Amino acid sequence: MTRMRTVDAAVRILEIEGATQAFGLPGAAINPFYSAMRAHGGIRHLLARHVEGASHMAEGYTRAAPGNIGVCIGTSGPAGTDMVTGLYSASADSIPILAITGQAPVDKLHKEDFQAVDIAAIAAPVTKMAMTVREAGQAPGAFAKAFHLMRSGRPGPVLIDLPIDVQLAEIDFDPAAYAPLPIYKPVATPTQIAKALDMLCSARHPLIIAGGGIINADAAELLVELAEVLNVPVVPTLMGWGTIPDDHRLAAGMVGLQTAHRYGNATLLESDVVLGIGNRWANRHTGGLDTYRRGRRFVHIDIEPTQIGRVFAPDLGIVSDAKAALELLVAAASQRRAAGNLPDWTGWVRDCQERKQTMHRKTHFDDIPIKPQRVYEEMNRAFGRNARYVTAIGLSQIAGGQFLQVFKPRHWINCGQAGPLGWTVPAALGVVAADPSATVVGLSGDYDFQFLIEELAVGAQFNLPYVHVVVNNSYLGLIRQAQLTFDMDYFVSLAFDNINAQESGDNDLPKGYGVDHRRVVEGLGCKAIQVTDPALIAPALAQAQQLAREHKVPVVVEIFLERITNIAMGTDIDKIAEHNELATTIDDSLTAAALFD
Repeated sequence: MTRMRTVDAAVRILEIEGATQAFGLPGAAINPFYSAMRAHGGIRHLLARHVEGASHMAEGYTRAAPGNIGVCIGTSGPAGTDMVTGLYSASADSIPILAITGQAPVDKLHKEDFQAVDIAAIAAPVTKMAMTVREAGQAPGAFAKAFHLMRSGRPGPVLIDLPIDVQLAEIDFDPAAYAPLPIYKPVATPTQIAKALDMLCSARHPLIIAGGGIINADAAELLVELAEVLNVPVVPTLMGWGTIPDDHRLAAGMVGLQTAHRYGNATLLESDVVLGIGNRWANRHTGGLDTYRRGRRFVHIDIEPTQIGRVFAPDLGIVSDAKAALELLVAAASQRRAAGNLPDWTGWVRDCQERKQTMHRKTHFDDIPIKPQRVYEEMNRAFGRNARYVTAIGLSQIAGGQFLQVFKPRHWINCGQAGPLGWTVPAALGVVAADPSATVVGLSGDYDFQFLIEELAVGAQFNLPYVHVVVNNSYLGLIRQAQLTFDMDYFVSLAFDNINAQESGDNDLPKGYGVDHRRVVEGLGCKAIQVTDPALIAPALAQAQQLAREHKVPVVVEIFLERITNIAMGTDIDKIAEHNELATTIDDSLTAAALFD
């Protein structure tokens, strides 16, 4: 047994548990923890510019690779409250991150001491555990429990709050005797798997819905294997995008009200039995439940018992880890295939493929100002199959979901349920920190980009290169489109004449587009390119990739769009307002054509 400070024990536990990448800001109440990180040297750390940014960096880091747990660290008071948005985002999307905050001394917690806030109570609704450690001897157990909870069942975030006197207290701790707690994950029974396959085999038009739980479980290969054994089409959810390559013959497109494909919605409406794995039946996927459920039976497999029946009661509900369930499904389906006991769904698959080849939205526009659809067409060509797209919310994300192509798990990294603006920049930096050699591409509208733009300085300081595409229409585009219901356009325009930009005459900022992002980006130590002509998008994206490689910093490509474009969406999956031209054949859309090259 070794005598050491509580913080030294905590840092050693992080090292043993493999959580060795932290993002944060030091401060008086957390300086002891930083001193332990400095002394041991096993925790890498990136200095954020805002603690919310640090929490989103931790999210991006976790989402980038199986087994990752990002750590965000801040001092007492507002540092913890700044983290709450990141904790909410992580909780909503089942992402394990560890938040560590400093705190006032234990005997000052109820005396309105400087920055003494009950962060455990504030964070409790958006974490699996939020705990203020009041006794130094409890710290090792608290950290062990934190890692156990983050990894067991439905993953999620945890917050540990450390009063400064607890951090500095000495305890007996033997790192060699520490062992991570066993992880709990429920597993489906053979009987449940058989019943699920029986239901699927009773279908004329079966469909698999692949959710984000499959990515969390690192089970995408098993999903594809199951689809191929059964010969059943797959619809990924937004959080499950990448579980099956977009150009796979059984990839049937996404379903939903916004981030969806025309052929995906049409295929869901033709289905009669749906097997959902690791998904939540989120409202922007289902739309109106009467339409979504009509004429269909459902099997729902999820790791979290309370998710079964939360949105609607399935015909069969199974509580299981996605990977465990898929292993059993593949084995059972393979046995049935070998015995000749699976239906022949060749005709159904052919119908799905026909819809996939014909039901597209047009992307090739030569208009000036630029139409957003053209941007995504060029992105597909410029970044290829290995791009890792990172994006948050807004018309930029919705159009990205409709027009981009994703071929691998964890290559669409998106905050799904919470959708906080500003998420994209710090999350992209977290992804680069996890995989420095990756082709990482951020995607933002101008408003999302402005929320946490200061975090670009982190990329410049620590050499985290990636390309960030900003589509700028100087509008809160999604909110403007939603305001059509109220026949108004009220406080959603970001436009103004930037007198500084117009007087200088040395940039490409169009009149009335407001903020000169190029100057801001360059002032933060990064590179920026501005584009006003659709013919120049491709060379700008190529130049950006070269600049990122050369200078090892984020490179922003700002593309100025027409002020108003309504992107396809609706209230039910059979009532999507398209707004723009459709491509009726594969040759009408270069984005569509690229899927089948």
